[in-house]
Amino acid sequence: MGLFNRRKRHAAWDRGSTREDLKHLEEFTRTRTGVEAYLEPVTMATETTVVLVAHDGEWTRRRVESPEEAGDLTSKWKIPLYDTQKVGYPPRMREWTERNKRDRGTL
Repeated sequence: MGLFNRRKRHAAWDRGSTREDLKHLEEFTRTRTGVEAYLEPVTMATETTVVLVAHDGEWTRRRVESPEEAGDLTSKWKIPLYDTQKVGYPPRMREWTERNKRDRGTL
């Protein structure tokens, strides 16, 4: 194994999903309609994350242990899972964020 083959982990960022993360994702899925999941890759700041987007664009993001866990969860919840590196994010997500910034007066 080469010197640069291992990714260093930062203690503050290095955590997988917690029970609270999974509970939040499940609650979001259960209480909204038309929810889709978008898998985000590992970055320098976070491990694997999933963004859930409802039909109206409302969204939430939480960590998951792995892409496999994301697949298992979305299968269990019967919602589609997309790879953001292949499909990007749905426009309704950005529209919802902009609407809510205006409504809160933070734009």
